[in-house]
Amino acid sequence: MKLRPLTALALSFALVATAFASKEKPVIGLSLDTLKEERWQRDRDTFTAAAEKLGATVIVQSANSDDTRQVRDVESLISRGVDVLVIVPHNGEAMGRAVKSATEAKIPVIAYDRLIKNAPIDYYLSFDNVKVGEAQAAYAVARFPQDRKARIVRIYGAPTDNNAKMFKQGQDNILLPLIAAGKVEVLHEDWAQDWKPENGKKIMNAALTKHGRSLDAVIASNDGTAGGAIQALTEDGLAGKVLVTGQDADLAACQRILRGTQAMTIYKPLKNLATLAARVAVDVAKGQKPAATGTLDNGAKKVPSIFEQVISVDKENLQSTVVADAFHKAADLK
Repeated sequence: MKLRPLTALALSFALVATAFASKEKPVIGLSLDTLKEERWQRDRDTFTAAAEKLGATVIVQSANSDDTRQVRDVESLISRGVDVLVIVPHNGEAMGRAVKSATEAKIPVIAYDRLIKNAPIDYYLSFDNVKVGEAQAAYAVARFPQDRKARIVRIYGAPTDNNAKMFKQGQDNILLPLIAAGKVEVLHEDWAQDWKPENGKKIMNAALTKHGRSLDAVIASNDGTAGGAIQALTEDGLAGKVLVTGQDADLAACQRILRGTQAMTIYKPLKNLATLAARVAVDVAKGQKPAATGTLDNGAKKVPSIFEQVISVDKENLQSTVVADAFHKAADLK
């Protein structure tokens, strides 16, 4: 027998009552795109620990990069009466429907790291994603040959992830003037579906097949796609001979940097962002309005936003950044 769903109004009243009753011990719904990547496991653990320290309870859902499942996860969290939702969307456009349900239920929504588009979210917390792309491209450009045109491959992130577009925007800020001046040639470029390393490898294989081995750099938007590209380069005997960028300071990427097969990564102090997000979520659940450092237009409104800074990391400063912050142990990098 099918149960008749609650009307939006009835659900709203029910949830407002639940939220009011739990103001001093708020319940936070954390909806993650995926937990397959090391980076998101760290975010989950740090966020949960920080929120619990502030007296909150966290309910975590992971959607395994499935839009339908993530919308269902969020709707489940709404039905459980959480006080605030923190969402890392797989697809920032597709999540709008679930945000509408949360808005009807008077539940604030915080977009974490990835922007939710065209929806009335309350806050956006992230790193400065345009600067991530700028840092990746600037690192590569500083090491391009000066006596000839540099030949590069560009591997973008997931086309469903607004951050991937912002990383590209940052890279474009540095690369497009050089491309226009005839100093850089993009041999091949493509988007890596779901940020999967195997898709990064496919893009790299296609570039090598079509354009050969004469290559100076691969601007890969994260460490996963960088790892896939490096697999393809290794099979062609080019690993360590071609500069490869990355992002997230994954353990495998840091190991590759020490081995010389990956040139750099972008270190994003996840502890800072996750701890900030926990604090903001608890404050919002209690009816407070944390101060933002700026706004970002998501198509529906100018969203109050707080941005953390990022750090370029290579072999020279790996110990003084990633290791010094205890993000990775020195012993694990060997």
